[in-house]
Amino acid sequence: MASDPTDILLQHADAPSERPGTRSLSRLIKLLRMVAARPQFGWRLSDLSAACNLDRATVHRMLACMIDERLVEQRADDRHYLPGPLLFELGLARPDHLDFQRRAETALAAFARRTGGIGVLLLRSGNEYVCSVRAETQPLSGSVLFPGARRPLFTAAGGVAILQTLAPGEAHAVLLDNVTQEVARCGSSRLAALQRMRERSDRHGFGVNLGDVVPGVHAFAVPVHGGNGQAFASVCLLGSPQQFGEERLPAIRDELATVAAALAAEARQLNLWTR
Repeated sequence: MASDPTDILLQHADAPSERPGTRSLSRLIKLLRMVAARPQFGWRLSDLSAACNLDRATVHRMLACMIDERLVEQRADDRHYLPGPLLFELGLARPDHLDFQRRAETALAAFARRTGGIGVLLLRSGNEYVCSVRAETQPLSGSVLFPGARRPLFTAAGGVAILQTLAPGEAHAVLLDNVTQEVARCGSSRLAALQRMRERSDRHGFGVNLGDVVPGVHAFAVPVHGGNGQAFASVCLLGSPQQFGEERLPAIRDELATVAAALAAEARQLNLWTR
């Protein structure tokens, strides 16, 4: 599955363009997704403009509209833009998903206590993941996987575990998008490390990050499949190298698979991710 990041960048010019007549809507959705990617810290206007590759005046107008509609809010002390309350209210229209979230929180809390690590559930959101649950028994510095955080799939072991389930053509298209996002936000400095993580994961057959991206943080993940056979999420285990060394990989995979099977059963019971 691993592809050379340079080759992926060279193919960016062949990426599909927007559908005719949807440019304004696509830009607004892209901006809203970007705002939602950093729920704790928020965004400065200039950073949002750069991340979305839009001029500041356009971004400011769009944000003003979304603030009026309560999709976005602006924090008073630092003027950073954050997700607004209407996003939560809209989510209440899906009580089945809220029920799954509660069940997942219970399952991940038990998993974290049993392993002594950090249990995380990542939901697939197109070419990205969203952190849904984080349960920990002790703090771990360096990890950015907190509820609400949104990142390209290829930036975490949990996202790689989902990528491994995709057909080659779809996986390549996702990687193309992910590399483009990574370079736009962070430059190319992490591409080699992210590729090492993908290659290591491919060798082991599940998501494995032995400090490849953040030194001192080991992470492991397996996909969670819906009734339609597709991976809608991944369950992850994070910890220190002392807790989870490479020699423990078989046991770690078995632990993750047990939790993933339980979460898949909960999703089927709620009739979620069946189509």
